[in-house]
Amino acid sequence: MSNHIFFLPLHRFCAAYNTTPHYTILHDTIMKAFVFPGQGAQFSGMGKDLYDAYPEARTMMQRANEVLGFNLTEVMFEGTDEALRQTRVTQPAIFLHSIVAARLMTTLRPDMVAGHSLGEFSALVAAEALHWEDGLRLVSQRAIAMQEACELQPGTMAAVLGLPDDKVSEICQISSLSPLNCDNVAVAANFNCPGQVVISGSLSGVDAACKALKEAGAKRALKLPVGGAFHSPLMQPAAERLQAAIMNTTFRTPKCPVYQNVSAKAEMDKDVIQRQVLEQLTSPVRWTQSVQQMIADGAISFYEFGPGDVLKGLIRKINPEVEVG
Repeated sequence: MSNHIFFLPLHRFCAAYNTTPHYTILHDTIMKAFVFPGQGAQFSGMGKDLYDAYPEARTMMQRANEVLGFNLTEVMFEGTDEALRQTRVTQPAIFLHSIVAARLMTTLRPDMVAGHSLGEFSALVAAEALHWEDGLRLVSQRAIAMQEACELQPGTMAAVLGLPDDKVSEICQISSLSPLNCDNVAVAANFNCPGQVVISGSLSGVDAACKALKEAGAKRALKLPVGGAFHSPLMQPAAERLQAAIMNTTFRTPKCPVYQNVSAKAEMDKDVIQRQVLEQLTSPVRWTQSVQQMIADGAISFYEFGPGDVLKGLIRKINPEVEVG
């Protein structure tokens, strides 16, 4: 029996959610998973269609401007690509776009949720573990803290294609232990799908790891145009800065399981969720493992909320036997 996975790319969102999709019923209950993208999915004009069409979207977006103290929606709707790449803008913009889109989906409720990196905050809002305004404040503070950590210790990331996850992790660990450079730091940061891992670390550490990975047979080990070593030990200053803000924010028991990046399994304990939100900054995004576990736990239909449809492609690669509608 095959699983069926359905996605809702945002550019078709408005047309789609006024109708109830028709599914082939293979189980007594169709388990629905809502998933949310992370940084990199932004584009100029994002969210403008929702703002123009739905009063609730306008209300939430205008309130977001007030919470942040600057006109985020103006940058979202009219900003240049360069403006949207600023971390302090990018992260709140993607978060806001995602939660508004999910809020407008009134005909469906998730049975489980997950988010890729930044998207985990959107997932927590969708599961009602976090109020959306609290989530927005945390995302804004997270962006600022991460940018400061990048300035404190420059780092980078690289996409590695064609090697098993374990092999990438092993080579990064060996590379980081090299006696030639005590500043070498390289870790596996994003397990996106089988054969696609993003590594993160210091400039010299990532360079050394890329060389070793290519020698080990990687099809590609390509440095990415990012300004920091996200999801690596170099983000520890950001975690320290954010600790008080996260621990002083009210987290509630979610309405459905949250598959967090740190554990890659269903979480329902609000204290565990809160702790892992903090740990996420310096821990890998275990997206492959999270999706595999969601499917094992009964997920049949997946809906992606947010700009772009990156997660759609990743999930197809994680489980090529699923049907994508």
